[in-house]
Amino acid sequence: MSKKLKVGLIGLGGICRGMHMPGYQKIDNIEIAAICDIVPEKIETFKEKFEMPDVASFTDYKELLKVEGLDFIDICTPNYLHSIIAVEALESGINVFCEKPDAVSTAEAQRMMDAAEKSGKKLMVMRNNRYRNTAKYLKKFIEDGKMGEIYCGRCGWQRRRGIPGKGGWFTTKEQSGGGPLIDLGVHMIDLSIWLMGNPTPVAVSGCTYAKFTDSDVSDSVNSDFGEKNVGGIFDVEDLAMGFIKFDNGACLQIEFSWASNVEQENMFVELRGTKAGVKFKDDNVKIFTESDGTLEDIIPKVTDVPGIHGENIKHFTDVLRNGVEPDFTPIQGVNMIKILEAMYKSAETGNEVKL
Repeated sequence: MSKKLKVGLIGLGGICRGMHMPGYQKIDNIEIAAICDIVPEKIETFKEKFEMPDVASFTDYKELLKVEGLDFIDICTPNYLHSIIAVEALESGINVFCEKPDAVSTAEAQRMMDAAEKSGKKLMVMRNNRYRNTAKYLKKFIEDGKMGEIYCGRCGWQRRRGIPGKGGWFTTKEQSGGGPLIDLGVHMIDLSIWLMGNPTPVAVSGCTYAKFTDSDVSDSVNSDFGEKNVGGIFDVEDLAMGFIKFDNGACLQIEFSWASNVEQENMFVELRGTKAGVKFKDDNVKIFTESDGTLEDIIPKVTDVPGIHGENIKHFTDVLRNGVEPDFTPIQGVNMIKILEAMYKSAETGNEVKL
């Protein structure tokens, strides 16, 4: 029988309730040993929803970290707290799983990596899109050499109107680190770079815009994330476009928006190789290649299923329990935040930023 793992949950908002907890409910030998949120009402609602009236609960994460026997914590707080809590946990000898983004600055992401290395504990940040069936299919297709050299691509997540938690922490730069670039960008940039074989970024350029800060129109269920605060702060972008160069000569165009006058919301990754090109769009995959002198389109019958956040968490438990090789390493997180930070700097200065 595999070892039971004890986890402490920090931050009981929508992402924890809606994505993380359903994942834990499907994993054997997991015990939710402690929970924490700064809002007492959220704690009581969480206990009731998941039928755990006697679970140890705290409003201060520092007290949760003192709970004896914790194997790991799961951080689902606003972005600026990710690195602060992660470093304290790692320094206390506790493994860490964390929601994306890794941190709100490269320096903080580096602190997380350094703390993990020094403590010998595991650190993993959510990269749920790698666990899509479509993503796994494309990864194998690429690793089998069927795309040849991947030399360029483009990715994005465009929303027509889908600003999350307007006026709350999502739109407050001090707490979030930025708008759709840091919120949505991590997802598709990571998926693209992972499929490309994790080349190292070397230069970034981009622009950011805030044109819909006064709009309350919504056509996206994703705008329900976060807690709105009428009259609150909105000092982040609502659209970002940019360009990333890598050490192997490859490049990637990127676009992320919470609000933009496009036809409809869509998320996509397009990669172009010397043998084939691929397009992932809204859970569908198409491959563009040639055979015997004839252009050929391939549409694999691959279906994505719900629960990819849970699949990512299960992988982390397998790393802890069974010594499985982690498919995410902290340096990937540092490189991700370097890209995002450089994009914001480029948008501010009007110049390309070397990494």
